[in-house]
Amino acid sequence: MGGFSGEHDISIASGNQVYGQLDHTKYNVYKIVIDRDGWYWDCDGSHLPVDRGNFTVTDNGQTVRFDLAFIIVHGNPGENGVLQGYFDMLGIKYTTCGFYTSALTFQKGYCNPVVKSFGIVKVAESALLYSLDDLPKTARLKLPVFVKPAAGGSSVATTKVKSAEQLLPAIREAFTEDHAVLVEECIVGREFDCGVFRKADGEKLVFPITEIIPKGGHEFFDYAAKYDGFSDEVTPAEVDERISRHIQEVSSRLYDLLGCKGIVRFDYIHDTAADELYFLEVNAIPGQSAESIVPKQARAMGISPAELYEMSIQAALAD
Repeated sequence: MGGFSGEHDISIASGNQVYGQLDHTKYNVYKIVIDRDGWYWDCDGSHLPVDRGNFTVTDNGQTVRFDLAFIIVHGNPGENGVLQGYFDMLGIKYTTCGFYTSALTFQKGYCNPVVKSFGIVKVAESALLYSLDDLPKTARLKLPVFVKPAAGGSSVATTKVKSAEQLLPAIREAFTEDHAVLVEECIVGREFDCGVFRKADGEKLVFPITEIIPKGGHEFFDYAAKYDGFSDEVTPAEVDERISRHIQEVSSRLYDLLGCKGIVRFDYIHDTAADELYFLEVNAIPGQSAESIVPKQARAMGISPAELYEMSIQAALAD
């Protein structure tokens, strides 16, 4: 848990939730925190160092070598494939998508064209910027647009831009979070999320969809709407069954086409006027705090968080 991004604290909350739900009579569970100042084992509040050469800790004089990493690091280095590559080299299994899928899905500017090429869901027009010199690329886009870090999550440094004067400041802010920025045309409609997970026996669980309804003056599902209570998250979504089933079908296919593993969430906007579904992004390591979306979806299927995490461990060990 932890990480180097603006999602560090959210990851800690998710990690603590997972830690509390795991069966400690069955597993020896260690909370490993990744921080810019170092990696450490959070042992009842004591910070004991992690040997990053072989990913071990020392417990009462004994070297602990791990069988599995339950990765719940949102953002860098957990969601972008860096940790996955590290664990691949060490031969340690983990609960998430692999290195290649993680790297692709984390970078929205690369993932969106790939998803578009599948031809199963629409993707908004966008421009990928690597510096302010790329600003002319945005001229073909229609306002309003969303400006966001190309590799990021939790809507950190994401702005809805309605006028040309707002564009440059929004791009500058997004560049503080990532070396690339995605400017994307705004699709007006209803936002839906759908979690997918494949069990150890190969059965795929496609969860009931959730509708995100921002409130309190928030026009979209920004950081405050996500974590400060400025949104309603309705699970299962109160929407026509045809739309719900379509979102589930698209999510199921994207899970396979992108080579996903573990618990993954897909986000969409349904353009109600045109009756078209638009892909927003893949969350390869979605939040797992008590109020996060995927645990709510699992509960709607009759699956408790403890059961979901146990299935996640078993699927990773069987891989």
